[in-house]
Amino acid sequence: MKIKKRTFQTLWLLRRTDMTDNKNPIVISCGIVKKEIQSLIESGRLKADVTFLSSKLHYDYSLLEKALRSTIEKSLDRGRKDIVIIYGDVCLGFKHEMKELVDAYGIMKVDAINCIDCLFGGKGQLFQTDPKHKYFFLTPEWISFWNKYEKSEENLKDRYAMLEGIVLLDSLGNLDGYEDDIKTISNATGLPILEEKKVGLRGLQNVIEEAISRMESY
Repeated sequence: MKIKKRTFQTLWLLRRTDMTDNKNPIVISCGIVKKEIQSLIESGRLKADVTFLSSKLHYDYSLLEKALRSTIEKSLDRGRKDIVIIYGDVCLGFKHEMKELVDAYGIMKVDAINCIDCLFGGKGQLFQTDPKHKYFFLTPEWISFWNKYEKSEENLKDRYAMLEGIVLLDSLGNLDGYEDDIKTISNATGLPILEEKKVGLRGLQNVIEEAISRMESY
């Protein structure tokens, strides 16, 4: 699926927090974990100035890379090098593209395969639950993403045929409010609901704090 480039400027920047406190590290994150990160900040469990990029950018690696470079360079131009990227190792492709981008700018990223791995605490912990890459993980934000961008696609059962089922991840304690959406996704994809995991925010908090710690000692 291609993104219409005429909407690029409004597409990639979802929200930027007030960057008045230069003591806080700069975090650039995929919007798929926006609500979780906002919850960490609002509860005082994380101090950071965050820019969220649209999760729809995952449909086009080149646009995602362009958005990341633009956002990183704006921070560097202000003399800020304390930058942490909340994207997975494979979010720009499977040939170490994300690592090469991060290394080129001398910044840090979370130690995680993708956003779902972040919720588990990163470091590949996702593979303990899904070693054969057979599950479709749903969080509230992934449900919203699916409704916006996937629901209208054709041949959905064929698109998801390689998977065995759906695993629900409750990060914010509000998954019960998505019961109808979950049933719709299950019926449309032909995937059964296998289990629900209450992952909370601890794993995400830990993987972000670990990246910030590495950045501070870099």
